[in-house]
Amino acid sequence: MDLQKKQKLAELLLETGKAHHQAFMDTDGNDPEWALWYAEYLKEKLPAILGIQMTRSKIVYELIKMDEEDLPTALDWTQVYAGKLMSKYSQT
Repeated sequence: MDLQKKQKLAELLLETGKAHHQAFMDTDGNDPEWALWYAEYLKEKLPAILGIQMTRSKIVYELIKMDEEDLPTALDWTQVYAGKLMSKYSQT
């Protein structure tokens, strides 16, 4: 796995999370449809890192699937998600 690309992806996920929280500041970031918002934000940016196009639906599916997994609270979710996405989808 390309660790530099994994780090870029983790940073993009962190940026996405911060942007989402800003967009939903009135509700303290609470958004039951968060994965849809994330997918829209990520759709144009992921190909530069993963080397493939992903539909919004595929991004939503992957985000929800990862969100439903039990992760130890000590882990940085951006690193975990980036690793999973890189291992499954990275073409470069």
